[in-house]
Amino acid sequence: MSRGMKIGLIVVVVALAAGGVAAYQIDKKKTAGTAVRMEQVARRDLVSAVTASGKIEAKTSVDISADITGRIIRIAVREGDLVSKGQFLIQIDPAQYQAAVSRAQGVVASTEATLAQTRANLDQAERAWNRARQLTQLGPNLIAPEAAEQAQTSWQVAQANHQATRAQLEQSRAGLAEARDNLSKTRLMSPISGRVVRLAVEEGEVAVPGTFSRETGLLLTIADLSVILAKVQVDETDVVRLAAADSVAITIDAYPDTTFVGRVTEISHSAKLTATQTASGSNDRAVDFDVEVTLDNPPRDIRPDLSCTARMVTDTRNRALSIPIIALTVRDHERVPNENPNVDTTRIKRPGKEAEGVFTVREGAALFRPVKVGIAGDEYFEVVDGLREGETIVAGTYQAIRDLKDGDRVSLADTTKQDAETES
Repeated sequence: MSRGMKIGLIVVVVALAAGGVAAYQIDKKKTAGTAVRMEQVARRDLVSAVTASGKIEAKTSVDISADITGRIIRIAVREGDLVSKGQFLIQIDPAQYQAAVSRAQGVVASTEATLAQTRANLDQAERAWNRARQLTQLGPNLIAPEAAEQAQTSWQVAQANHQATRAQLEQSRAGLAEARDNLSKTRLMSPISGRVVRLAVEEGEVAVPGTFSRETGLLLTIADLSVILAKVQVDETDVVRLAAADSVAITIDAYPDTTFVGRVTEISHSAKLTATQTASGSNDRAVDFDVEVTLDNPPRDIRPDLSCTARMVTDTRNRALSIPIIALTVRDHERVPNENPNVDTTRIKRPGKEAEGVFTVREGAALFRPVKVGIAGDEYFEVVDGLREGETIVAGTYQAIRDLKDGDRVSLADTTKQDAETES
């Protein structure tokens, strides 16, 4: 045998050996199956909750704005001050409004004098008409018909003048009341007891009514901090799970080491629309609903607008049969596992239809089984139907469950190695 033939034979033998090793590895991998995490169906205490974020607010908060225009000449409080109901807050320059009151008082006095004069004229005209009428009744020749008619007309004119003057007097008195009301609005008092949480102006600025914009006329805000709310926005898919008096745990970013307790006190019946949705009238995007939570014992130094997160408990289950959330998947269900008597076959979808379920493990094979789940805890689903306690199911990883097919071989993964890879 020549040297070249020997070398060729050796190459062929090595190639066959390498192919055999590769085939063996592939066959071994197929025999071992997909590496997965496994877990037994067990009983656990479950808590279903909805988590949402928002802001801290006072239950009662009053924005104080100017009802008149004028320069601010005195501010008697500072931001953060405690005030009581009726306490003086801000003085707007009253000069022009005092002048308006004086003018209105002069108009009233003048009209009252005119009214007195018209009353006297009316009395005189009435007496003249009464005499003319009596003379006419005594005899046709005692007074000329023209004189009697003139007396009657004068009396009617005097009546009209008197009534018109009375109306003018009412009008002038109304003007005086309005002027006095405007003058009183130059001195602003606190409508509630609370804390000044916002002071938006300084002395010397001009106060204007907020006719078109709430922020334009805002002078200060007073909040009653005796009742504190966490106002959060809940997604439309979760809001239907909430009910009044649900227990809530509130965390406030400003108090990272403390969890506060509260209760759901109000759930909005309409969605909170964005400015774009309001302007366009469109509501084809996901929306949130305002939910108010009343804190039981808020900290004394709390203030509005602090960021917070509320975890609202909607349901609980004690020792409920449960599976990991990651284990639940969806498949086109093809067959009913007859070996499990607990499976309610009437609830299993027909072939070709998707069904929720898990992969149970039997003799190294993953078998898809439809299940019915109840509430969801933080990590586990409640099992209502389809599984028994102690059965082994595929509980991870997500990718492994996603790629599994009914009947695939599976093996127990090295969780220590997986944990090390996750940490790295």
